[in-house]
Amino acid sequence: MNMESFRWTREPKSFLMENGTVSITTAPHTDLWQRTYYHFRNDNAPVLQMESSEKFFSFIVKTSFAESHQRFDQCGIVMYLDSENWLKASVEYENEAYQHLGSVVTNHGYSDWATTEIPASVKSMWYRLSRREDDYCIECSEDGARWKQMRICHMLEGAGTVRFGIYACSPEESSFTAVFSDMHLTECAWKAHDGQQPD
Repeated sequence: MNMESFRWTREPKSFLMENGTVSITTAPHTDLWQRTYYHFRNDNAPVLQMESSEKFFSFIVKTSFAESHQRFDQCGIVMYLDSENWLKASVEYENEAYQHLGSVVTNHGYSDWATTEIPASVKSMWYRLSRREDDYCIECSEDGARWKQMRICHMLEGAGTVRFGIYACSPEESSFTAVFSDMHLTECAWKAHDGQQPD
């Protein structure tokens, strides 16, 4: 992909962009979260995105996080529209035994969190974000070939021009370097529904 089309929302102090690969070194106490359950609001993670008004597309990226070591260290795919409307998918470090592969959807200032446990030995993950108008699908893959659906969601403010890309953060007292590579923008890989017809 042409990285010249990407723009920072909150540029990190330490990063490197070369040959289509982006490395972000996180700062402590950076995160994205809005209100739900924890009641706090965190909106200071670095985000690197491109913009598109296309109604149907898929964005793919490989993430590598060999250095993650502290609870909640994370990096992944993101569609950040503004502080109260965004979605993300990532692997969040938990401990030496397991970590959380999950996603967050935030609509009008309230976040959810859907997760599953995976081994802590996993140190890379692919993601594919697909758009069909104002509905979105997030998938993950361990090899970039076999994809598994993580979630389908609706974005209340996701019908127009959107911004999407990558992010990394360390919510606790931590710092690590996340590496993003193999980014591609393709035709929408999430096919139209062919089952039960709408009412």
